[in-house]
Amino acid sequence: MTTIDTLFSKQNNGLGFYTYTYNQNLIWKGSLDTISFDQQAIKNKLLFLDQPCYIVRVAGQIGVSNEGYLFPVENTTSQVELITSVAPIRLQQLGDPSFLSFYGVKYAYMTGAMAGGIASEELVIALGKEKILGSYGAGGLTPERIEAAIQKIQQALPNGPYAFNLIHSPNDMAIERQAVDLYLKYGVKVVEASAFLDLTPNIVYYRVAGLSLNDANQIVIKNKVIAKISRREVASKFMQPAPAKLVNELVEQGLITELQARLAEKVPMADDITVEADSGGHTDNRPLVCLLPSLIALRDEIQAQYHYPQPIRVGAAGGISTPESALAAFMMGAAYVVTGSVNQACIESGACEHTKKLLAQAEMADVTMAPAGDMFEMGVKVQVLKRGTMFPMRAQKLYELYRTYNSIDEIPVAEREKLEKQVFRKTIAEAWEGTAAYLSQKNPEKLGKAVNNPKLKMALIFRWYLGLSSRWSTAGEKGREVDYQIWCGPAMGGFNDWVRGSYLAEPQNRRVVDVADHIMKGAAFSYRIQNLKIQGLQIPDYYTQYRPEVCQ
Repeated sequence: MTTIDTLFSKQNNGLGFYTYTYNQNLIWKGSLDTISFDQQAIKNKLLFLDQPCYIVRVAGQIGVSNEGYLFPVENTTSQVELITSVAPIRLQQLGDPSFLSFYGVKYAYMTGAMAGGIASEELVIALGKEKILGSYGAGGLTPERIEAAIQKIQQALPNGPYAFNLIHSPNDMAIERQAVDLYLKYGVKVVEASAFLDLTPNIVYYRVAGLSLNDANQIVIKNKVIAKISRREVASKFMQPAPAKLVNELVEQGLITELQARLAEKVPMADDITVEADSGGHTDNRPLVCLLPSLIALRDEIQAQYHYPQPIRVGAAGGISTPESALAAFMMGAAYVVTGSVNQACIESGACEHTKKLLAQAEMADVTMAPAGDMFEMGVKVQVLKRGTMFPMRAQKLYELYRTYNSIDEIPVAEREKLEKQVFRKTIAEAWEGTAAYLSQKNPEKLGKAVNNPKLKMALIFRWYLGLSSRWSTAGEKGREVDYQIWCGPAMGGFNDWVRGSYLAEPQNRRVVDVADHIMKGAAFSYRIQNLKIQGLQIPDYYTQYRPEVCQ
């Protein structure tokens, strides 16, 4: 380690490095041939992350070497002055190493689920083959589609890693249950629970049904849960054991055993909590710099109460799309990082080509909040892309009509005509026919309630448009481009700014593994640069910027 005894002068060398000269108790020893002095060679040596980096001065010139070694100062003079040094860094050092061993992955990095199969089988498989965890976007899909995805992913990744999304469905709990039944049937070992407002019997069933004891009388947690959360009160519930009331009900129904019920008292509901800050889709738009430390502190409080053998890890999502944002999350204590918006612009995602092109052009300000289709009546909103689509404005209009009137018939004729011509592009009666046909197959009970409830009927008609708009975006529905609902957070704009001018600027060049590798390597590189700066080395921008083309 370099010891700084005195900072006493600031000098400029020919390369533009500004360094502080100080007394040291170490010198560098090695071959002068290993020292580079020109710009590109210095940049390359800084990028050799798995090797140490020595900043030295020779005859007034500052250079960099990855070789040699440090030696205590002797009573001899050296023609090489050691300015400072940094140790090697491996990408696996970023985040919590237990995340890597727990899920069998190479990075403390995962991709979050994007509903409707946008986080596709191809995306999850591509990541899994490179030992990176990806979550399949099961939200909004039929049980048949989810089952086919499970079979395809398990065939390609028999030993993982992969996860499947379980999205909270407060208006139709049967959807949750159908997904859980499939996950248990096929032995899906990792579930990413998202949009939960409270614990439900379904997520508790999945978790507790996977508990057992091994030969050493230790609890084995077969069914792992990663809970994506943006509220302290919800996080607290996932950080604690399952509620006794829900567990006892599962025992009474014969779904879990008495032993599993007792074991449930000793384990948290989730192994990992993903702190969801300002993100695409369902979001509370909370800043990560405030939310992450708060939930880490909450985790520490609960850990002190329950003394879990393996403390819950707390990861970060929302706004993660560049090396700097990933490193910021790690430096705040995130056990892992999760990317979302940036992945749907990759070639493996389930989004259509038109949507990918819009995403690749997006800037940070090109997003807005719009009513959510799955929780429309509750006033819940999702963050979507506003550039190139009129969906946000039209969806907001539907919600205003729902709040103002108690039935379709109460809506003024002129407004109804606008809906039919501009939004639905069919009569309201035809929209209801399609809605009723769908519900008769999927949820006949709700259809029965709507017949005698004009307000509910109006909501269901409006949700017909909200639901189809996201499907149009994935299917590439021709003629409906202005109605595409594209879930997107400001991270997309940050990513586009970062890769502008590189080969990743074009969506046809974006591969999800490539994006992950660059973000993680860039984060490690940024850590090295910041380490040098903290030691008193001021470095020009040329040397500090990590760009994808460097490793193309």
